[in-house]
Amino acid sequence: MLYILALNYVRPLEEVKAHLDPHRQWLAKHIGAGRILAAGPNEDKSGGLVLASCGSRSELDDMIADDPFVAHRLVAVSVQGFEPALRAEALAQRWASAAAVVAVRAA
Repeated sequence: MLYILALNYVRPLEEVKAHLDPHRQWLAKHIGAGRILAAGPNEDKSGGLVLASCGSRSELDDMIADDPFVAHRLVAVSVQGFEPALRAEALAQRWASAAAVVAVRAA
């Protein structure tokens, strides 16, 4: 299952920045474990998004609870899970094995 996590800052940016390095370490740990596929800040710097792949919601919840931003109550997290029905050829099959590939042909 793929999950989109929206992290919205609920504390002043100065407090968030004080925990940015541990948050980045958390991201790197879960990227290395194959659970986080992509992450980055929102365009307006109000928070960030994480694209995750976890075997269960329980695994995802454990991962989220380990985030320093969550532990220090700096963010509100909303989660949307989905099973891809379509995918670009470039998206690895392991993250969307049931999705039909939409091939794009050069014009």
